[in-house]
Amino acid sequence: MKIQCWSIGKANESFVQEGIELFTRRITHYFPVQWRMFPPPKNAGTLQEAALKQKEAAAVLEALEDNDYLVLLDEKGKMIKSEALAELLQLRANEARKNIVFLIGGAYGVDDTIKQRADFQWSLSALVFPHQLVRLILAEQIYRACTIIRNEKYHHA
Repeated sequence: MKIQCWSIGKANESFVQEGIELFTRRITHYFPVQWRMFPPPKNAGTLQEAALKQKEAAAVLEALEDNDYLVLLDEKGKMIKSEALAELLQLRANEARKNIVFLIGGAYGVDDTIKQRADFQWSLSALVFPHQLVRLILAEQIYRACTIIRNEKYHHA
């Protein structure tokens, strides 16, 4: 199984990118992992919110494969513990899924077509974070889940 982390938005600040790269390298000891950034549409500033979300959704849906397991990071999703994330990863790996895709939506969230396609909607917190920090938190939590699966010392419950 390959882990894919997708995000709609602009590139990371260097201080955030360094942390993402650190945890991404660590994850590769357990699973292949790849990041993909979907830039905002060229005319994003002139679009209404709904139209912007539809354009972003079209790009994401085109990139998804039918068998991809899509985890949407959404503030209205379900909050889970790190152990539950580890279980989710392990179950998907046991199903021999080709890809598990973690998607961070754009500035206004995602279109309903993405929510309908999502296999799981996950909320990191009741707090709202900048998208760049969500990318870093996602990378760290995936790494933590990998260490939980292997019963390694990183996670202290």
